[in-house]
Amino acid sequence: MLSARRGAVTGTALAALLLATAGCGPVAERRPADLRVGYDSLDGTLAVWPPRGSLARDAAATAAITAAVRDWRSPVDDRAHLPSSGILFSGQVAGAPLALVAADVPGESASWLLQLDRDGQRWRVTHATEYTDPGYLVYSDVLPVGAPTGRRYLTSARVERLLGPDGRAVPGTDGVTEPVAVPACRAVELTATLRPTPSLPRGRAADRVLDLGTATEAPRYPLVRDETGSGKRALTGLDTCVLGGEQGPFGSAPRRIGDRAAPRSAPESWPMAKLATRALGSVALGGGEPGDLEQLTWETPSGTMTAVLYRPAGGGTPVVSPADRSTTLQAYHLPLPGQPLAVLTWRTRDASFAAPPGTTRLVDRPGLVVVEQTDAKQTFSLAGTEKTWYRSLSSPADHPAPHPHPRPQPAYRLPAADHGVVAPGMSG
Repeated sequence: MLSARRGAVTGTALAALLLATAGCGPVAERRPADLRVGYDSLDGTLAVWPPRGSLARDAAATAAITAAVRDWRSPVDDRAHLPSSGILFSGQVAGAPLALVAADVPGESASWLLQLDRDGQRWRVTHATEYTDPGYLVYSDVLPVGAPTGRRYLTSARVERLLGPDGRAVPGTDGVTEPVAVPACRAVELTATLRPTPSLPRGRAADRVLDLGTATEAPRYPLVRDETGSGKRALTGLDTCVLGGEQGPFGSAPRRIGDRAAPRSAPESWPMAKLATRALGSVALGGGEPGDLEQLTWETPSGTMTAVLYRPAGGGTPVVSPADRSTTLQAYHLPLPGQPLAVLTWRTRDASFAAPPGTTRLVDRPGLVVVEQTDAKQTFSLAGTEKTWYRSLSSPADHPAPHPHPRPQPAYRLPAADHGVVAPGMSG
């Protein structure tokens, strides 16, 4: 296994890590049928995820945690592969038993972070989140831990210091931090300082991640990589519960695993990294003063997703579209209250845009057209020198207005049904 995160390791470092990890055995002694304690990932000679917690050497606890993970199933009824999974922490936190397991689920090419507590002598999975970047959970350096209030984090051995949203160092014991004040539906930034290792010879002074809020519903993973800080700027003033809703950018593209629909799994449009925004211009929509129209972009395991965002003048409630896969001609349904709109954007030069006859263009600029949506399906085209692109949007009635964001859920909860809907234009 490689012990550094994807995108953060050079070819030389990869070779060093391959030599360091090839043939390495379990970090702690265990019975053959039990989960390993710690994880077999090394950065040079540094164990990235060593055994952590007061129960790390407790064979009975390890066996009981293993039994709970063996019984756990993902939302599509896949199970963890125990030999390639590991216990990252097992012990007491604030007087309560806690275990954190990196579970490898080969049937989905996925990694899951399982959080367990203990009821008497029986351990149970209380919270399960699917890591957004398949297979790379243990190559992260900061992992989320549910807490009765706020959020805790588990940090790898590469982390020298973790700064919370207020810019202050977050104290911790055995890799688990003290609770951090994280809002339910707002994104906040965490910054880790990474020590020098063979994969990062100079270390890293600012390894940034965004926490999308404690109301992020399982199995959606709440942390998003934000290397440049563009994600923090993009999400300023936005309700992340709305963004993650069934009609929001992050939650609108349902997941498929092979030929199976997986509505209870993390959506296809759930963000992984590279959140950013691009200004489309100041436009007057809905009869008010001009507001700011922006395009959101972000990376998912299946590619780049986009959406449009309208920030009304005077600090009104922002309006967002469902997700649209990155393509030449983008087509968005913008559910402006009382006036559903279609927004079309493109960046191709020397191209001719066409809308259905009789369409009233509220905004008509190079690379941007905004029209009122009608009760009928609308098809738009963009003709280039060698190719023409077509996009269709259905009636606004097919896209119900987003519900207000859900009430914050308890920190410890099992994955619940999450019925996604296809975002308009995803298949156009």
